[in-house]
Amino acid sequence: MSNIRLGIVGLGKIARDQHLGAIEATAGIELAAVASRNAQLESVHCFHDIEDMLASGVALDAVSLCTPPQGRFAQAKAAIAAGKHVMLEKPPGASLSEVYALERFAREKGVTLFATWHSREAAAVEPARELLAKRSIRSVSVEWKEDVRHWHPGQAWIWEPGGLGVFDPGINALSIVTRIMPESFHLVGSSLSFPANRAAPIAASLSFETAAGLPVSAEFDWRQTGPQTWDIRVETDEGPVVLTHGGSRLNVDGNARIIEEDREYRNLYKRFVALVASAQSDVDLSPLVHVADAFMLGRRLTVEAFED
Repeated sequence: MSNIRLGIVGLGKIARDQHLGAIEATAGIELAAVASRNAQLESVHCFHDIEDMLASGVALDAVSLCTPPQGRFAQAKAAIAAGKHVMLEKPPGASLSEVYALERFAREKGVTLFATWHSREAAAVEPARELLAKRSIRSVSVEWKEDVRHWHPGQAWIWEPGGLGVFDPGINALSIVTRIMPESFHLVGSSLSFPANRAAPIAASLSFETAAGLPVSAEFDWRQTGPQTWDIRVETDEGPVVLTHGGSRLNVDGNARIIEEDREYRNLYKRFVALVASAQSDVDLSPLVHVADAFMLGRRLTVEAFED
């Protein structure tokens, strides 16, 4: 099989930091074009937007969407209508219903749709999942706190409806927990802190339960300075299982375990190549369901205005 000829839409920070290098390092796929209103890339075809790219006649098999979630539905729909396989950066869309619609449309057109969760590919996630399948879980607590000014400088879209606010990083934690937990869980309470001048939350406190009544809690905050915190602690009958550094490190019963090098985005593109080859899609929306529930059940708290 020849390489998948890929077009990237959106050449911002995430595309440059993660996608470009991962594509170059992955067998079976090659970058052929870029669509971006604000940037260009040498050695590939460059276009202003996806419409220009799809109408250009440049040979493409697939599109990777690295744009903000607002407006991504129209881009994905255009790519699918043109017969292209589509890979979605997280979160996969601005709403659940639009991603379900894309899933149906991709199935009708016979193309692959891949809703990615890069944090699930962190090095400690699968070892933790395998370990927890053999233990009795007593509780789960998540602490996911970072400095929005460092990670999202000047990105106004994250504060608009559909941008998710603090759930933009928080959904990474939820993607890990939904992967490693042997049983599902549902939201029972949510408090969301909205800056007085913003339409999306800067912090969130969430309480979940499993069907058996086991507690799962999560604290998300975008106001942390200094060292960043991306930790998931699972109390079990045999001792604690702790994932730190965004799921890249594992501590079991107080003992650190050596985990292989993180290859999150390379693993995603490897998976995308395999999905296309087997004519399958992968659209797991469970992390986004929990975010939607947090907004539905959320008690809104107004906090001081936030300026970037």
